[in-house]
Amino acid sequence: MKKVLISIDNNNLKLSYKNHRKMREDLINTNIISDNELIFGIDYLQNNQKIVSLFLKELCEMKHLTNVIFDNNELTSFLLPFFKTISVITSLEIKNDETITYAICEQIIDSKYINKINCYNIPSFMLEMLDQEYIEVETRSEFFYISNFMQENNLVQYSKIYYKTNVRISLPMNEEDRTDFTTFSKINRYLKNIRVNAFHSEDISFLLKSLKENHLKNVIIQIPGHTIELEEVEYLKELNKTWKKAHLKCSLSYSDDYIKDNIFKQLIINTIKICGIITFIIIGSIMAFVGTRNYFAERKIDSIQENVDKIINDNKNNPIQSGSTNITTDKYEIKNHYIASLLTLNPDTVGWLKVNDTKIDYPVVQATDNDYYLKNNLYKQSDINGWIYMDYRNDDQELKKNTIIYGHNMYYSGIMFGTLHKTANKSWYSKEENLIISFNTLYETMNWRIFSIYKVNKTSDYIKTEFATDEDFLEYIKLIKDRSITDFQTEITKDDKVLTLSTCTGDNQRFVVHAKLIK
Repeated sequence: MKKVLISIDNNNLKLSYKNHRKMREDLINTNIISDNELIFGIDYLQNNQKIVSLFLKELCEMKHLTNVIFDNNELTSFLLPFFKTISVITSLEIKNDETITYAICEQIIDSKYINKINCYNIPSFMLEMLDQEYIEVETRSEFFYISNFMQENNLVQYSKIYYKTNVRISLPMNEEDRTDFTTFSKINRYLKNIRVNAFHSEDISFLLKSLKENHLKNVIIQIPGHTIELEEVEYLKELNKTWKKAHLKCSLSYSDDYIKDNIFKQLIINTIKICGIITFIIIGSIMAFVGTRNYFAERKIDSIQENVDKIINDNKNNPIQSGSTNITTDKYEIKNHYIASLLTLNPDTVGWLKVNDTKIDYPVVQATDNDYYLKNNLYKQSDINGWIYMDYRNDDQELKKNTIIYGHNMYYSGIMFGTLHKTANKSWYSKEENLIISFNTLYETMNWRIFSIYKVNKTSDYIKTEFATDEDFLEYIKLIKDRSITDFQTEITKDDKVLTLSTCTGDNQRFVVHAKLIK
């Protein structure tokens, strides 16, 4: 009856058959031969796999063993399941010169901890199976090639061909080189760089074609820059355009010695310096222009605001009556005379908006469209800053379900809605007083409590002013509340009214704040 010998060599656990000498009759199952050798009977192993597995686990952990060596395929297939749960064993070796079997391949994949194997030979499809499970394979069988390409890169084993990431190729290539490179491309899965010794258009085209046909991507062919002429550089540019979709590329490389000795080195450095200075001047000029523009924009808005304050103060003791302005309603009583006093400055004035702890404290205007006050200020003068304005569909006398107010995001100067983004800071919205927005019309003084703040890609789904049914309105509320950066714990009913503040943040995004009217 066959016996299995288990021995220890450094950090290796070796398993082989022990049948070359006569065994004692009383050695039926197992016996300790020495500190580093044990013998198990085949029958005992078959009937006591769980016990032996636990024993091997303790042995491997105690002796710090990380590699198991099987004598042949038969032993591997029989004993590999014993190591399935032994976490310290991460690699295995099969010593005999046999091609690994599919059954062993499956057992290795089924093992939880083995990530590297060494065997004589393995079929390509099995190597790919193991590679997909991140198990590295090293083979010992050698290929005998006569091509310069295979010899130069020491591609004598199948596993080396499969895992090779960098190769060197001497151009021009002969037929043997081309044949072997094609074989290499079919097997390899990790190639990233090909270094050639010179530029040869026919061979470069062959390499690119072979790489594409065998589905190798993200490979760079590096060509020594000093071996190429100016017109060949243009050829490479066109070549790269052709092969871009295949994720293949040619690039020029220069040795350190070449760069050091190159007569154009200083010219390149000087060019870089000049480009840097020019870039610095351009950036500085842009910053100066933006800074100057922002300064004058702020001064201009300050001037308008000072004039607004003066008009309000001058009319504080002389309330404006509806008959003395362009107000044409008899239905509503003017309550906010400070707003009405601005009708002499701009008859489009409909209200006043203030957001705590921001620079937003402006009169609100309304035109017959949503474009006019994007480009004109309170004086109706052309101004890139525009003004704060209400959606033309809204009504300042009878507020609709959603009143929308727009303004430019003048981020650097902070004017108009340039500080609205502060509301997204936790330090801002954590203060209860900041959540109350003041938006007053000629006819009503109103406070609004914020319930949603968010940034969204450019869309029109939040700028509705009317809703067909209560259900439509509540669906709209759910939409905008779900987008919020935080839950403000504010209940919105079908009877509530909403105030929406909207500004740009980039060409394709909007920053939005929603608040509900507080009774």
